[in-house]
Amino acid sequence: MESVSGAARIRRHEDVKSAARVLEVLELLGAEGARLSLADMASTLAVPKSSLHAVLRTMESRRWVETDPSGTLYSLGLKALLTGTAYLESDDLAGIAGPVLDLLAEETGEAVHLGRLDDTDVVYLAKRESRHALRMYSAVGRRLPAHATALGKAILSQYDAAEIQRRLNWPLTALTPSTVTDPDELLAQLADARKRGWAQDEGESSVDIRCVAVPLGTGHGGGDAISCSAPRSRMDDARLSEIAAHVTEAAHSLRTLLKRLGEH
Repeated sequence: MESVSGAARIRRHEDVKSAARVLEVLELLGAEGARLSLADMASTLAVPKSSLHAVLRTMESRRWVETDPSGTLYSLGLKALLTGTAYLESDDLAGIAGPVLDLLAEETGEAVHLGRLDDTDVVYLAKRESRHALRMYSAVGRRLPAHATALGKAILSQYDAAEIQRRLNWPLTALTPSTVTDPDELLAQLADARKRGWAQDEGESSVDIRCVAVPLGTGHGGGDAISCSAPRSRMDDARLSEIAAHVTEAAHSLRTLLKRLGEH
């Protein structure tokens, strides 16, 4: 009887390990945003190529991953896209934000984003393009370090210093020469954002791009914010203040809609 119980425990342990490995593959491919070889993934995940290959074969048969024509490079599959789309369709905020983001993009003529804090990063949940030819690169699902973005700083400004310290990876990494990595400077910026109600990014995630963001609340385990970004050539200080007012108004509209949704 004891041996049967022990065998059952071993099988359960192996099942958990297999499930964890599948999630590790999905997270790795999602983070890289590029095709990876079996050797690259095995090295990064520190697992034997033979066992990882078996996992990848199963994931490929279920369309969670797919390969290039050579069959040697792996990327996320169609099932991952469908699952991600289902997440956005079922999310209350993403579901009601569309018209507000549309209006904000129309009012400003610039790129507009809805973002959510996930661990130490901000993830773009929705985007509206700028009407101008010169624009920043971004995409729904893209992740950026929270400390280097206006979206992330707007969300972080809602927490106290101890919680901010807990939520970020120290030492902070620099994405551009302008990225704030000094803890005291970052905390001072977040204190300013808390007082005025909006945060800004001065070319800290993308060179020569200025961004303004306003927090929406600290739900969803992390928090949400909306932002408006533009090249420095189109956003001097006066324009930045004007856009901050538009984003603040849009954030107020979204909070009102969320409150009404919660009342029903």
